[in-house]
Amino acid sequence: MAFLIGGANTLDDGGYTIDNSLRMNDADNAYLSFTPGSDGDLDKWTLSMWVKRTTISTYDYTFTVKDDSDNNTVIVFYADDGVRFEHYDGSQLGMLITNKKIRDPSAWYHVVFVWDTSNATAGNRQRMYINGVEETSFATDTNPSSGRVSFVSDASYVHWIGRGQTQTEANNFDGYLAEVAFCDGQAYAASDFGETNDNGVWVPKKLGVTFGSQGYYLEFKETGTSANASGIGADTSGNGNHWAVTNLAATDITTDTPTNNFATLNSLVPPFSQTNYTLSEGNCKYVTGLNQPAGVSNMAMANGKWYWEIKKGSTVDNPAFGVVGSGYVGTFGGNSWADADSTVIQAKSTYIENGDRIGYSNNGSDVYKNGSAQSYGSFDAIASGDIFMVALDMDNLKIWFGNNGTWLGSGDPAGGSNHVATLTDSSFYLREEGSQLAAVDSPAGENVDWEINFGNPSFAISSGNSDDNGYGNFEYDVPTGFYALCTKNLAEFG
Repeated sequence: MAFLIGGANTLDDGGYTIDNSLRMNDADNAYLSFTPGSDGDLDKWTLSMWVKRTTISTYDYTFTVKDDSDNNTVIVFYADDGVRFEHYDGSQLGMLITNKKIRDPSAWYHVVFVWDTSNATAGNRQRMYINGVEETSFATDTNPSSGRVSFVSDASYVHWIGRGQTQTEANNFDGYLAEVAFCDGQAYAASDFGETNDNGVWVPKKLGVTFGSQGYYLEFKETGTSANASGIGADTSGNGNHWAVTNLAATDITTDTPTNNFATLNSLVPPFSQTNYTLSEGNCKYVTGLNQPAGVSNMAMANGKWYWEIKKGSTVDNPAFGVVGSGYVGTFGGNSWADADSTVIQAKSTYIENGDRIGYSNNGSDVYKNGSAQSYGSFDAIASGDIFMVALDMDNLKIWFGNNGTWLGSGDPAGGSNHVATLTDSSFYLREEGSQLAAVDSPAGENVDWEINFGNPSFAISSGNSDDNGYGNFEYDVPTGFYALCTKNLAEFG
């Protein structure tokens, strides 16, 4: 399906909102680090965070405290997508590994970890909650002994967020984190950080917790790289326990949050078994070698008017982008976008073709439709760093393409005129499910890299434009009546 469901719904009831998240890319060896100024409460603490994974079936270290030996306390998404909460000091082991799998890259999840070895009940000394529900089914369930201290809040150890246990980028966290709250000396339940809304969905709520001397609250509201109140790792608990930043930049602060989830490219379509196909930067960057399938969005558009941008990288002179039907499978490599019955829709050096695929391709400044150049007009010579625009009107089934602030063929999305094509033309029709996915590709089987911006850009924006609802961060003006592809807009217009 186009819009994957499995984690917490990312739409609140109009009350409490989370404004920002931190996007972490494992290949960048990006992480936060902090060493407590003094020991906190080593036998009682609570860690709450909201998580949106972008890769699955791999080790994703989210929180690590480790010395140079085997002593460690770690929180990691396991290779089988279970959640692992482990303490090991060479002689004493406490470990929980869930049977539940966290493998939806389109969803935000709320996870809470509690260490309380002062508890007389062995099964309550190490606890875990996912989306408000305490986990009780574990593949591994080993309880720490009474009074056993952890390494968390120990001033002798460096604490990492996003860094792997092996201290290399191979196991670093890949995804988004929001509202990281550590409460020193407290054993809280998930209900202290979230609640069930009127639709029966777990959502964040305003915190009323006590942080303790070594606690911290990371809201990711700042963009600097220093370990102070103006940095990405700024602690807003009042304790001043700020985190140092490594290989993170201002563009890694996003508005993709548990209370307004933005679209990304879908890491499950096509499958990662395809060679030379990678997604990165929070699944907003698409890079392929030769003969690889298209990248498609994880949210579909059935109604409403939508706008997004795509930045061209340093490779491929013949870019391709547009929309595909939500029945797209994406398992076909080579020079085609194919539907579920394996019918080839797009051939080499052509892009807009019959069926439920429509898009723009530039080859020597020619625009192709059905295999031949069309009189839609042409862009200037395409260069690395160019930003392309797409406006899709699903109410009137029209689409427009633009480049660097200019709409192709004197297009006017706001006025509804001079569109590239109408999706009900004989050559363009919608599938029965009546929804479309944003797509990027290379029409001639060339190497390609794209960065797609649904309002949560992975690249620097110099202008800063939002839609009429105030959502999104775009380089160019969003046409009046068109909106960023996010859950709040989908709830209103989709």
